[in-house]
Amino acid sequence: MSLADTVVLTEVGPRDGLQNEHQPVPTEVKVELVNRLAQAGFRHIEVSSFVHPRWIPQLADAEEVFAAIERRPGVCYSALVPNERGLERALRARVDGVNVFMSASETHNRKNINKSIDETFPVLQPVVSAAKAEGLFVRGYVSTAFGCPYEGRISVDQVLKVVDRLFEMGIDELSVGDTIGVAVPRQVQELVGHLAWRFGLERIALHFHDTYGMAVANVWAGYGAGVRKFDGSLGGLGGCPYAPGASGNVATDDLLYLFEQLNVETGVDREQTLGTAAWFERASGLRLQSHAMSICRKEAERDA
Repeated sequence: MSLADTVVLTEVGPRDGLQNEHQPVPTEVKVELVNRLAQAGFRHIEVSSFVHPRWIPQLADAEEVFAAIERRPGVCYSALVPNERGLERALRARVDGVNVFMSASETHNRKNINKSIDETFPVLQPVVSAAKAEGLFVRGYVSTAFGCPYEGRISVDQVLKVVDRLFEMGIDELSVGDTIGVAVPRQVQELVGHLAWRFGLERIALHFHDTYGMAVANVWAGYGAGVRKFDGSLGGLGGCPYAPGASGNVATDDLLYLFEQLNVETGVDREQTLGTAAWFERASGLRLQSHAMSICRKEAERDA
């Protein structure tokens, strides 16, 4: 199968999906969620975060989750890591991948990290270097790449400036994020074109939120422009604590429908993923917002 017929989906639900939920999800449910996602065929799962629990109390049990999950061969179990202290915790937890993060927006970066963009690079560099020295996969996130709740639209030049520095640090992969869900397909095509010319697209992923219902369309625009790596969150879980108005991530189950109908291989079992979503609704008490889950509920009601 050619690269053109294959995409890689990173499942971010256990971290990005749960970090903004007011209702706490029990540790054992998080563990089972990760295990079920791996069984469904996901090969990169963002399990949790080693940001200080004071800032993200929903993920304060990161060590416990990593200690309890089943480690399946070929699966990269990663975590968000903000600094060297967080990396120490992540290494003790035996993560497979380290995800560092910052924003393309100066104001959002200060709200999210409490530092300017220029002040953030020296914090991330030793994290990336140490993680690479340990043989770990390192991913960088650039938030608010298409728009910021405080500054509005972010220029392509500003995004490229941040991306340049992250790749210079030695990251393996970059996820470009529409944190508040304001992007439209033409904007995606424009930014991807610049990224392709400057870096190539083999190490570029796209991360969309669905505030205006554009996330699936933006994924398809990114695919058409040559991107083959996308982030998704089970059932559309998610949001950003420091981006007012940000809605959930693009739903992994909706992306699986899109790519399945277009004969694009993902390596993920869609029926198992939907079964995991239905189980998670029951186990967590949260109602998932994906179109796929809405259809499943209607079908269940009709057949009852």
